Amino acid sequence: MNEVMKDVEKRMIGAVEAYQAELAKLRTGRASLALVDGITVDYYGSQTPLSQVAALSVPDPTTIAIAPWEPKVLAEVEKAILRSNLGLTPNNDGKVVRLNIPALTEERRKELAKVAHEVAETSRNEIRQIRRDGNDSVKKMEGAKEISEDQMHDGQDQVQKLTDTYIEKINSILKKKETEMMEV
Repeated sequence: MNEVMKDVEKRMIGAVEAYQAELAKLRTGRASLALVDGITVDYYGSQTPLSQVAALSVPDPTTIAIAPWEPKVLAEVEKAILRSNLGLTPNNDGKVVRLNIPALTEERRKELAKVAHEVAETSRNEIRQIRRDGNDSVKKMEGAKEISEDQMHDGQDQVQKLTDTYIEKINSILKKKETEMMEV
């Protein structure tokens, strides 16, 4: 039964980490390298992550600086940023591409909060699915007479406690992100 609990917890941790990664991609009015994480650049005919063709930095709270290691790649970096639908316009000075992060409007903040809630609900559903899988595993163990009925109920209680813990983590991460987005 310990293996089932370890598996359930491992999967729930993974769901929370995936949720945090999704939230990091939401723009908050502050520069964050997570905004450009998913961008790939056409580098000598193959799609390569931006972080592998350029040095990325955040020189101030409203700017992301992208310094390609090869000047030939500048144009491709610009194209990749424009294709990424970030809603940001790259500024190229010949050596470095800068992304200026504009302040968010109240309307855009509300839209982003709505998206954050949708992502949170998807993550909570994923955790509930993991709970269902864990409970099914515990029931199968009881059906195969590997554990007693009391142990099955104890196992289901443990799975529920893990579920409550990780759903609460998602809720607290969501509250923190909302606060961050609504700050002016």
